[in-house]
Amino acid sequence: MSNPVFFTSPGSLACMAAGQSFVLEGAEARHAVTVKRLSPGEAVDIVDGAGTRMTGKVVSAAPSGLEVECGTVAVEARPDVQLVLVQALAKGDRDELAIETATELGIDAVIPWQSERSIVRWKGDRAARAHAKWESSVAAAAKQARRAWIPEVRAVVETAGLSAAVEAADLAVILHEDAVRPLRTVLEGWQAGSGAGPREILLIVGPEGGISPREVTKLCDKGAVTALLGHHVLRSSTAGPAAVVLASDVLGRWTATGP
Repeated sequence: MSNPVFFTSPGSLACMAAGQSFVLEGAEARHAVTVKRLSPGEAVDIVDGAGTRMTGKVVSAAPSGLEVECGTVAVEARPDVQLVLVQALAKGDRDELAIETATELGIDAVIPWQSERSIVRWKGDRAARAHAKWESSVAAAAKQARRAWIPEVRAVVETAGLSAAVEAADLAVILHEDAVRPLRTVLEGWQAGSGAGPREILLIVGPEGGISPREVTKLCDKGAVTALLGHHVLRSSTAGPAAVVLASDVLGRWTATGP
């Protein structure tokens, strides 16, 4: 059975070694004690959201702090090819559902996109609250999936900002129902000609009304390519996670064994 996972602040596990004690505090400690009801002797993982995972056993448990004796500490490397989900803002929390599922499946970062046809609008105070909600959703999904990395939620962009991101990426793929080449073909072709070292792929998903032709043209002018995900039209909440699954398989991201 997998150990329960709890998050601490980035860098707080850097100096930990076997036999040392670590005290988890705050909301995570209260959750561990009052909800999970952890008790001395039980195994637990503490991760910092930036790749470091400590595995140990509970020494003492109180709402004010969970004391854990360190067994092992490991830094989990990120894949050489980073997958970034560009998720258009969508109604009915479909965008939030998309990033939650994509996080569980291994996405490395998400970009909220205010597309032309997005009904939902992030403006003023609402933008800050919405961004914080996305960060909370991604963190909760990372915890559920026992990930050591919490995906970054980047700043919301409009199409001009997305065009700049497309230009900077190693590959940007627009998931589009009118595309000719399947996503697998696009990824395999790119992989064959790409070099070594860190690289970034953008997977771009439009809103429920689809990406406008003008936006497709603008993004393609900056280097994006269109790709067909399947024979059926998927919802905005489904397309991104489906693309993450396929891309992870093609790129070999799921061949390594995890914790």
